[in-house]
Amino acid sequence: MRRWRDRVAPEAVGLPAGGQRRAAGLRREELALLAGISVDYVTRLEQGRATAPSPQVVEALARALRLSAEERAYLFRLAGLVPPGPETVPAYITPSVQRLLDRLSGTPIGVYDAAWTLLLANPLYAALLGDPSGWRGYERNGVWRNFVGGGSRVRHTPEEQRDFDAVLVSDLRTTAGNYPKDRQLNALISELHNSSERFAALWDTGSVGRQRASRKTVDHPQAGPVTLDCDVLSVTGSDLRIMVYTAEPGTADAERLALVGVLGGQSMTG
Repeated sequence: MRRWRDRVAPEAVGLPAGGQRRAAGLRREELALLAGISVDYVTRLEQGRATAPSPQVVEALARALRLSAEERAYLFRLAGLVPPGPETVPAYITPSVQRLLDRLSGTPIGVYDAAWTLLLANPLYAALLGDPSGWRGYERNGVWRNFVGGGSRVRHTPEEQRDFDAVLVSDLRTTAGNYPKDRQLNALISELHNSSERFAALWDTGSVGRQRASRKTVDHPQAGPVTLDCDVLSVTGSDLRIMVYTAEPGTADAERLALVGVLGGQSMTG
């Protein structure tokens, strides 16, 4: 892990490269931030004192370190785990897709797996929709947040909310049909079914479908309402969903989105 850390330039992952550095790569605290784990845990992993990391932690480390498919599989085996197979909802972001996302840093982008668990959010996405770095477990799942958790900053009329609920559930059922043996996915569905009567009623209809492009209004606490086009792009072969928010150039919404970026940058450096 130390060698892999050393080869990742901070600016390549959206972090400032300034200050005194003993090496050109990531510091432990930076890797911890990117992977959503504690610095102490990163230290214990590198020193061999943490011997049973979960598959979720290994996957997060592989993403943060931008490992190749072979390196990712090797890291899973080092952790005493079997690399996820084709029966598991994919969560691997390839280096080539990551480079594509890096080039769109001026656009709010969130990357989700097929079960709508957030894998990656760039700084502008976090500034627009709320910082997800402290979310753990089911909190990172968009379906759970909609039906059980705190929801999101996206504004819906009652009719829009009903339609959105139905689309989310039908999308999740499509994923469940594609990955019927995924234990984490089945546990998520069971949790949702037991925790939300609305989800249970929609799930029991048996509807299948996919979430598609839409136009959304985000109530930002400082910039105010921002109405944006929301497109969901699929990565062939991995079933990842890349959610992209854009504003028509020259509009008031484009100006508000730019303000969101400025406010987000200030909060990161403040």
